[in-house]
Amino acid sequence: MVNPRAWLAEAIATYCLVFFGPVSIGLATVQYGTGLSIEGLIMISLAHGGAIGLMVYAFGHVSGAHINPAVTISMLVTRRINVKDGIAYIIFQIIGAIAAAASYKAILPDIGAKVNFGTQTGPSDLLNHSVSAAFGVEAILTFFLVTVIFMTAVHKKAPAGMYGLAIGGMIFLIHLIGVPLTGASVNPARTLGPAVISGCCWDIHWLYWAAPITGAVIAGLIMNYIFAKKAEQVA
Repeated sequence: MVNPRAWLAEAIATYCLVFFGPVSIGLATVQYGTGLSIEGLIMISLAHGGAIGLMVYAFGHVSGAHINPAVTISMLVTRRINVKDGIAYIIFQIIGAIAAAASYKAILPDIGAKVNFGTQTGPSDLLNHSVSAAFGVEAILTFFLVTVIFMTAVHKKAPAGMYGLAIGGMIFLIHLIGVPLTGASVNPARTLGPAVISGCCWDIHWLYWAAPITGAVIAGLIMNYIFAKKAEQVA
């Protein structure tokens, strides 16, 4: 059974992430300079974590608030969502992401252009620009994001009402660690929207699809069939 209201919820929630997150990057450069300062990193991490946490609470009961094609794919492979809804979720996530990045360009074109409207640009100096290291970082970060999602929002015995705080907190942690290394995508739509608007970094764009999806699928299979399904069978 398809659910167009859920598709719209995914578009709105993804718009929120891809607007507030990348805008925080531009504003951090204005406030704290182009170097990645501690203050700027905390600002960026809070913006991404806050956007996700609040959207999970706002739309979790409507669509599950995936806000991320990698999360949706993990739900598809574990049969937590049907194929038609899964494909529609991804399409509407992408629409929301592109619309958000376009809004950023319309409102703050000069500031946004300085940071490619929030597009991730590949592995940093800290990783010696190693694509394989960046792949590992993005896959590991997404693994733990999906782990938290399954164990707080999917698992039947998870504490009620804590999933938004837990997922938003994980996004905050991911950005604290991931921004200096890879830009911390863990979400193909989050990278695609700004990339479409900025035209930047298509040569490395595949990384921000392949690595998050790999991490998400591995986490989804483990958390679903070892933990979540087991709890449902006992119940």
